[in-house]
Amino acid sequence: MLIYPSIDSLMQKVDSKYSLVVIAAKRARELQDMEQALGEGHRKKPVTQALEEVNAGIITYHRDQEC
Repeated sequence: MLIYPSIDSLMQKVDSKYSLVVIAAKRARELQDMEQALGEGHRKKPVTQALEEVNAGIITYHRDQEC
């Protein structure tokens, strides 16, 4: 069974696995909260949808400069 999107393609969109986890978790929480507010269920799990959005370039991020 192939996992989509692959970790290789996701790592081209972010600078670290840590960033990927944080971005995907925040977006998945937003999606889950929207589902509950609207009373609707999606066919995809929120984390899967969040990772697909990162892979498609829909979700981006900006890292502040470290001191």
